[in-house]
Amino acid sequence: MTIKRILLFIPFILTVFLLQSYFWVPTYENQAAGNPNRLVTYIEGSAADAKILNPILNADLPSAIITNHIFEGLLDLDEDLKLRGRLATDWAITEKAYLLVRDPYRFPDGKPVTGQELVRRLTRRLAHRSLADVRSHVISIRLLPPEERSEVVSLVVKDEDGNPSIESIPLSINVPERIEFVLDHVDQDLFRYLAPVVGEWYWDDVSYDQYVSIQSEIAPELQVALEAKFPELLPVSEHNPHILFHLRKGVRFHDGHEFDAGDVKFTYDAIMDSKNLSPRTSNFEPIKSVEVVDAHTVNVIYKRLYSPAIDAWTMGILPEHLLNQEAMNQEMQERELSEEAQTNFGMRDSLFNRQPIGSGRFQFVDWQGDEFIQLQRYEAYWDGPAEYHEYYMRVIPDLLTQEMEFLSGAIDYYVAQPHQVARYKDAPSYQSFSSMGFAYTYIGYNNRKPLFAEAKIRRALGMAVNVKDFLKYVVYGEGKRTTGPYSQNTEWYDQTIEPLPYDPQRALELFEEMGWRKNADGWLEKDGKLFEFNLITNSGNPIRQNIMTIVQNAWKKIGVKCRTQYFEWTVFLKDFVNTGEFDAVVLGWSMDINPDLYQIWHSSQAGPQQLNFVGYRNPRADELIVRIRQEYNRDRQREFAHQLHQIIHDDQPYTFLYAPLTTLVLDKKIVLVDKGKDGVETYSKIYPTKSGDVSVYFHKWRKLAFTPDF
Repeated sequence: MTIKRILLFIPFILTVFLLQSYFWVPTYENQAAGNPNRLVTYIEGSAADAKILNPILNADLPSAIITNHIFEGLLDLDEDLKLRGRLATDWAITEKAYLLVRDPYRFPDGKPVTGQELVRRLTRRLAHRSLADVRSHVISIRLLPPEERSEVVSLVVKDEDGNPSIESIPLSINVPERIEFVLDHVDQDLFRYLAPVVGEWYWDDVSYDQYVSIQSEIAPELQVALEAKFPELLPVSEHNPHILFHLRKGVRFHDGHEFDAGDVKFTYDAIMDSKNLSPRTSNFEPIKSVEVVDAHTVNVIYKRLYSPAIDAWTMGILPEHLLNQEAMNQEMQERELSEEAQTNFGMRDSLFNRQPIGSGRFQFVDWQGDEFIQLQRYEAYWDGPAEYHEYYMRVIPDLLTQEMEFLSGAIDYYVAQPHQVARYKDAPSYQSFSSMGFAYTYIGYNNRKPLFAEAKIRRALGMAVNVKDFLKYVVYGEGKRTTGPYSQNTEWYDQTIEPLPYDPQRALELFEEMGWRKNADGWLEKDGKLFEFNLITNSGNPIRQNIMTIVQNAWKKIGVKCRTQYFEWTVFLKDFVNTGEFDAVVLGWSMDINPDLYQIWHSSQAGPQQLNFVGYRNPRADELIVRIRQEYNRDRQREFAHQLHQIIHDDQPYTFLYAPLTTLVLDKKIVLVDKGKDGVETYSKIYPTKSGDVSVYFHKWRKLAFTPDF
């Protein structure tokens, strides 16, 4: 009987329990019920775990997100994509330039070149009224005495089996007299202005035998490779830009150790140490040396003109005291590593990479592999602690699970897929931000192929495609038409350039002007050959595959016969893109914020395994690309970039399609918090910035217990 009564009462008890739980279990709207710490804890979802928490070693997005919170660079970008000081309070860019005194050599008037006479003539040239602007920036000109210096050049050599190794070759260089110019800013045209003094041929036919001596016996096949480096070792004229950084005082790493200039130099040295295999090496390669002036001043000297090089200093700075050789030796001893392990031990092997210590707004707490990474705000941060007390990155590989976790309030943000955006935009509980990043999608034509050699043909192909179809049916309106090689949210993109019109009739007329006529079957034909080609892309990307289908149908309407194929990513790159063995491709670029397009568009980069894989060549474009990367005046850079944009748009080596939008969804309770001097808090709505990054002011974010009325 007792058991029967219990069984009768169980459903009643369960119903009461479920009913009362409705009032105490937190809902999405009341996430902090019973847990007020949830309001000061930010939880982010990531499709993959981080790999290595070291800013000079990581190469994956989750690791970069975490290290950007833990570490800080000398500079970063503000909401307008302009550099601002962080660990550096300010910086000045100046230049020292050098010109060799070539003896024996003669001036254009036949007189022999000497150091004193060259100084006199250059000074007189700068005094010319046409060079008043140049003269005003030249602080001094002086003659430097001859000197002797030693260099070690490293060359890659291969054995009989083709295995590469490094051979170091010592050299002795007898540097002749040089003229030193000190300028208060960088001027890439300095020697062009001064060329009339020495003659345009002053830079030609340099005999390096009189200057460079090889200090060891080398194989004949290395001689040619070595001699090719002589102009770099002793250039006739040389630009050495300088960046003088003044560092912020009183900054401390999370272990309490004070940050200083030694940490900056150590970070640079660690990046350039081949043993560390840093993916950042190319960013810092233009540097000639990093000089510690004093504890809070660093002078960075560059070996050539390369204006984007300063952007590299946004990378996080490492703590020297935890990663120098003494610290590495101590770690090896504590871990009781074998002699063999110690021989190969480097920064990549250090436990630091899983327990990092930086100087950023958040400090490392815990890392549970494939589960989460936990950070905590750094209370002693020089610019004040963040509003959020804790930060978590949770590993959630499945996108559907990510969305469910967001809808339940278990994570704080969600990147909506294009087809999902509409349902979040008007939802009362969320705030969404559709912003443009630095990417764009395009159709690239192999300009080497006779079929695509003419700009008029490439233009016709672009005019036959209705890009609005992609925006409407492929990305659900989450994209914006683009016209050229730069990101639209940068100043390098020329907003005045109009996209190609959708005009299939005019496209057909352009084909006819080039001698193509429709045959009886409706296909364009010329000299007995059809206008037909293969359009390829990578598998696993439904958006690109849908683009191929749309353009195939669009081109068919004007008589262009296009076959489509897609390949596994590795095969796609190795067998087609990297070798240039393709007709046309659907691809996309994720661009940097600087205007340097050398690797993608310069004709010298059109070989196998290079990024100008469409083989685009235009001498004027080449000239502008070089001038842009050597120009330190932002206004002139922008002027050159707009000219380059117009040239590439006119040539249409790509059909530029669209820049995708990214929609970030947040709880409406997350706001920007500002504190007045009296301690009173004011709240404002999070807003997108020029970069499209709404998290520029993440340190001001906090979740409220209520939904604000704005």
